[in-house]
Amino acid sequence: VQLQASGGGLVQAGGSLTLSCAYSGRAFVLSAMGWFRQAPGKTQEFVAGISWSGDSARYADSVKGRFTITRDNVKNEAYLQMVSLGPEDTAVYYCAAAPPGTLVLTTTTPAQFQTWGQGTQVTVSS
Repeated sequence: VQLQASGGGLVQAGGSLTLSCAYSGRAFVLSAMGWFRQAPGKTQEFVAGISWSGDSARYADSVKGRFTITRDNVKNEAYLQMVSLGPEDTAVYYCAAAPPGTLVLTTTTPAQFQTWGQGTQVTVSS
């Protein structure tokens, strides 16, 4: 397994969760990474992305100010801290890595990402 997402669960509206994405292989250290989500009946949506070094990030407008993406290349993990969650955030969340050498994200489309982890379910009750 190259990317392993975890941390999903059931939370009440207004609550918080932090998702983790463990990546195996040092090559991912030189990869920009991102989080996507897919709600039932909806298309996959970009949530957040981060450069290889962690010094630049970008967010979907729908989560800006509420979600924070970070990474720790010593622990080989990326994180998505989510606060002020609402029912509209209910989805399966996926972490993804761009090909090694893609240090920053140039787009937010799934096509830029080469490796995907399994999803982790986030359910926000109203």
